Amino acid sequence: MTRVGPSALCILATLGAGCDAPRPVALEPMPIAWAMRRPLPPPPAPPPRCPAEMVLVDARYCVDRWEVSLVDKRSGQELSPYYPPERKLATRLRTEWDQQRFAFGDAKAQNTPLPPLPPWQREGDIEPAARSRGAVVPNGYLSGIVAKRACEAAGKRLCSRDEWELACRGETKRPFPYGDTYERGACNVFRATHPAARLHDDVTTGHLDPRLNLVRDGDGPLLHPTGATPRCASVWGDDRLYDMVGNLDEWVEDPKGEFRGGFFSRSTKDGCRSRVRAHGPSYLDYSLGTRCCSDAATTRP
Repeated sequence: MTRVGPSALCILATLGAGCDAPRPVALEPMPIAWAMRRPLPPPPAPPPRCPAEMVLVDARYCVDRWEVSLVDKRSGQELSPYYPPERKLATRLRTEWDQQRFAFGDAKAQNTPLPPLPPWQREGDIEPAARSRGAVVPNGYLSGIVAKRACEAAGKRLCSRDEWELACRGETKRPFPYGDTYERGACNVFRATHPAARLHDDVTTGHLDPRLNLVRDGDGPLLHPTGATPRCASVWGDDRLYDMVGNLDEWVEDPKGEFRGGFFSRSTKDGCRSRVRAHGPSYLDYSLGTRCCSDAATTRP
């Protein structure tokens, strides 16, 4: 005899045998809060960040804390701050001024030796890369072309003129890094001594002499190490940018050529508004350096 399971009997019973059909299971009502729940909003974007050697400006971009010194990107060796970073030009200037120095100035100037040019810097190709570091001699003798290339080799870029000036003014937008009016000696600018006058008896000649940034006067070296003028600091939050006025003029991004801030012997009281547009990007002399900018990072660590 064929056996019929309980489920089949129940089905047969629903056709008239009197078996109760299964009742639907009652469901608990969905809580209102659950029904109204929406997807959680995305987490807030992380705050913008800068590399350790840079300062966040206006919560938007990063600026080197100090004027650049240069290294060779391939070897990491430090380039002399007293010569252009191009090997052929540096070697030529070293040879020429070892003789030309005897044609200018008094006996003391003529007997002032040239700074050393490391042998490795006279050989092979060099790829200058910008580095921002305190308490070192910043590199002069930079053309706008080389300054741009050095920033890019460091993964950065030249600052635009607006980025540079805003950074110099600080978060309180002052015309000088330290305040509202010019103060002699607060920044390393408008020095009484001009190095070409000291070495050549003429402020207009010999601006590629490698000795110019070694000249001293009664107040010390004309060119200061980076950060050595602590009052000349542009304030952003708890951080500082040093020497944006004075020390070296600084190239900014401009296809026609522009540098900002004034160098140690420039007769300017314009502070953060100081600018020179008389030379194209290929120009260089002892008074010209730079600092770099970059976009602030917003990726999570």
